[in-house]
Amino acid sequence: MTSAVESFESGGLIAYPTEAVFGLGCDPANEAAVHKLLAVKQRPIEKGLILLAASYSQLLDYVEDSKIPQDMRFTVLSRWPDGITQVLPAKAGIGKYLTGAFDTIAVRVTSQPDVVALCNATNRPIVSTSANLTGEEPAKTWQTLDPALVEQIDFIVKGETLGFDKPSTIINGLTGEVFR
Repeated sequence: MTSAVESFESGGLIAYPTEAVFGLGCDPANEAAVHKLLAVKQRPIEKGLILLAASYSQLLDYVEDSKIPQDMRFTVLSRWPDGITQVLPAKAGIGKYLTGAFDTIAVRVTSQPDVVALCNATNRPIVSTSANLTGEEPAKTWQTLDPALVEQIDFIVKGETLGFDKPSTIINGLTGEVFR
């Protein structure tokens, strides 16, 4: 693969910098790619996945926007970009390979330039889970990615995280309840 966009569009797995750690992701519309990611990561499908985007509009194919009460809209949108993953109502028909055992979807808008460029080039969000095998420490740089993981990744974006000291906080976007 010659670029992150080509890898994304052909169903490849991509390692890329997020706010705090390196992420592992793929095209959320490509079910086979998501199943490959879950297998590589050794992550149970029931847990669900995060979608990372450059803008809220890129998440509208996945979030049931009409279920966000009008009086909550400003609060939800004002939490972005960066650092806050919000669990919001999922659109009907979204694959359980993304939502897991839930009827919600975890989403985040970021300002990390490499992710913004990729999402804008494809006009889609990217699946985002930490670039590590389940139970291992997430990599903070592309140089510290687990060699066993690197063998299974199609493209590595050799950028830098935004320098946050911990992964995103995960909250219920409508109630504010903190999950992580």
